[in-house]
Amino acid sequence: MTAKLARTVTVSLVMAFSAVPVAASGPLGSGIGHISDACRSPQVLGFITSDFGSRAANYLNMDIAIAEIRGMRQQRLVLRDRTHPVEREYCHATALTTDGQKRALWYLIERGFGFAGVGSNIEFCVSGLDPWYVYGAQCASLR
Repeated sequence: MTAKLARTVTVSLVMAFSAVPVAASGPLGSGIGHISDACRSPQVLGFITSDFGSRAANYLNMDIAIAEIRGMRQQRLVLRDRTHPVEREYCHATALTTDGQKRALWYLIERGFGFAGVGSNIEFCVSGLDPWYVYGAQCASLR
């Protein structure tokens, strides 16, 4: 009887959670079914600015940083569904770097990415500063 009850509870929970829309949580948004414009989120932009500084120093061997990010906008939104288990928000902006250049900044915010679908991930690329083409020519994979 106990095993049958456990199976019933497990199946009920799986069905219940698969029917509920996934909501963004934390700094990237909140509320059931609410999709935020995370492209403008201070937390996202702060992460990009901070991480770019350490990448430039450690991988590019350049003394360069992002001084300002302007014109943030959402390029595309792929909602989570049966065929897309991770929600993806593709964004574009202009990065003003400390060397006086304006460069295209492409970034991707993934929700439902971490352990058991909890958490988020941010990937970004500054055009012209990806010498190993990690994100393709001119950041193509993040467009």
